Amino acid sequence: MTPPRDDPEIAGSHHGRSRHVPVLLSEVIETLQPAAGDRHIDGTFGAGGYSRAILEAADCQVLAIDRDPTAIAAGAALVAEFAGRLTLAESAFSRLDDVAAEHGFAPADGVVLDIGVSSMQLDEAERGFSFQKDGPLDMRMSRAGLSAADVVNGHEEAHIADVLYEFGEEHRSRAVARAIVKRRSERPFERTLDLAEVVSRALGGRRHDQKVHPATRTFQALRIYVNDELGELRRALLAAERCLRPGGRLVVVTFHSLEDRIVKQFLQKRSGAAPKGSRYLPDQSAQFDRPSFQIVNRRSLTSSKGELEVNPRARSARLRAAVRTSAPAWPAREDEFRDL
Repeated sequence: MTPPRDDPEIAGSHHGRSRHVPVLLSEVIETLQPAAGDRHIDGTFGAGGYSRAILEAADCQVLAIDRDPTAIAAGAALVAEFAGRLTLAESAFSRLDDVAAEHGFAPADGVVLDIGVSSMQLDEAERGFSFQKDGPLDMRMSRAGLSAADVVNGHEEAHIADVLYEFGEEHRSRAVARAIVKRRSERPFERTLDLAEVVSRALGGRRHDQKVHPATRTFQALRIYVNDELGELRRALLAAERCLRPGGRLVVVTFHSLEDRIVKQFLQKRSGAAPKGSRYLPDQSAQFDRPSFQIVNRRSLTSSKGELEVNPRARSARLRAAVRTSAPAWPAREDEFRDL
């Protein structure tokens, strides 16, 4: 199992800045190829960096989706600036096909997804995403449902360990879970820095030459679990397949190996480029119709040296893209992503 690539916080933290800068922006626009009259979906609106660039690139329409109500509210100025061309919708991007239909954007000419937590959310201590800013232990993007505090204070030790291992690839997950349960028996966790300190001690503390904070994997795991980020990504890929027109483009930017693996293998399967089955795991592709996507870049695109100097968050970014074919969307199956 490979270690996860950096989250935004890791990439920018030791440089003393985490301001929001759209990652791989020129590559996204070049790959998306917006044209006059197009209808594009920005499934992860955030601060509106991709939406603005798409609208400036062509006289087109953009439907921008975000499940964070704060991001939607902050986007009002951008809506006014591009009067009649930008529509905002508060929703999970896993519903992008339904949202597109509701707003007259189906079929769409393009879908772009920038996966993960935004620098704005990291900067706001009250959101509880950061292990470097003291705030409530929350981490909920939609401000609803299970919080990180609920997990560390209420879930069984074995389950916490599983979460940390599966979503953070924390190899010492059992030691961290044990330390969490021991401390919560004395008093519950309420603040981010409190949890970060306990995790750090459980892993032997932070060395002076260590760039990555010991709590990085734990915070990543809790955030992904609380927001069901990998499940949302899987459902969003299926939704994009359903709502893109033939010739429409899917562009996805990921920031760590768990996300990138899902996107890569989804596109490999849908393009017919996935490895054939063995006698132990038979090939299942025959039950589907023709490939629904044609991959644009066989190898993921990464940031240029110039972008890395300006925006350290970009060092872990990977861009994958594909063009929708005329084939029908493949039928969804319960075990669709079992091996991803």
